[in-house]
Amino acid sequence: MKGPALLLAGIVLFSVNDANSKLLSGHYGIGQVIFLRYVMLLPAFLAARALLAGFGRPGFGGPLATRHPWLQAFRACSMMVSAAGFFLGFRHLPLAEGYLVFFTAPLLTLVLAAAFLREPVPRIAWVWCLVGFGGVLLSVAPKLGGGGGPAVGYLAVLAGTVAFAVNQTLNRRLRAEPGLVGVILWPSLVGLVLFGPMAAADWAPAPPGDILRMLANGALAGGAVICTAAAYRASDAARLGPWGFAALPVSVAFDLAIWDRWPDAATLLGGAVVVGACLMSERARRRALAQAIPAGKAWVPSAPSGKATTLRTAESGKAP
Repeated sequence: MKGPALLLAGIVLFSVNDANSKLLSGHYGIGQVIFLRYVMLLPAFLAARALLAGFGRPGFGGPLATRHPWLQAFRACSMMVSAAGFFLGFRHLPLAEGYLVFFTAPLLTLVLAAAFLREPVPRIAWVWCLVGFGGVLLSVAPKLGGGGGPAVGYLAVLAGTVAFAVNQTLNRRLRAEPGLVGVILWPSLVGLVLFGPMAAADWAPAPPGDILRMLANGALAGGAVICTAAAYRASDAARLGPWGFAALPVSVAFDLAIWDRWPDAATLLGGAVVVGACLMSERARRRALAQAIPAGKAWVPSAPSGKATTLRTAESGKAP
């Protein structure tokens, strides 16, 4: 359960970050909000690294060098697209509706993991993720006819979701390079470079409370990224995919608590479909795993390349 637990923690942190950003998006531009996120995140990481080095634990976060600079750069850029997509999307959409589009991420991640990482994906996982995708379409389709803000919001969240799926796939591809440098330091530097000029162009005076909320997004986003990256290092994409649907009740709770907005019938129906698909996928996965693994064997990842998974005898002689 380590992987799912980490992913659920990341989802909660992402949801708090998105709710805070939605509140800010009505008054401030994307450049200012996201730039201040990294103004907070980068010094916090460097301060933690220096502080621990002073206590005899140098190198917090992992080595600065990488054997895959282009993959690291691609991962950092995918994180920027994801941050921008969700910020712009939630400006026009309730959180619950935006997260229904985000629920296509498990399907996209399965496709990317199978295509580029050669990870084995149980057939039943494909089926139930497709059912979940159908639930998203059931909710979104009736709201696209009028165009305007909702359509722009859905497109922005979809772009953020695709970038998120790419990021999660790259996290697994780069899991041989442990540490936080790749998911905190380099993306923060890229974020400052990309969003700094945008912040200068659309900067709006803000009271200290709003500045603190923008800076708080750095801590929230950093924690969420760390949790999700660790989750995809601990478990395969098929195992984690259905757990992403936990964002639905979290987003509904925020819509009700902050904006006093209850999801409409289409959102509830689509949400019911994707949650049902989540539960059935997990049940089917457990059943298939129990039938496929002989007694005394454990399912473990193969070498860090992520190209396959294998069976090996557990030292304890017990199956997980």
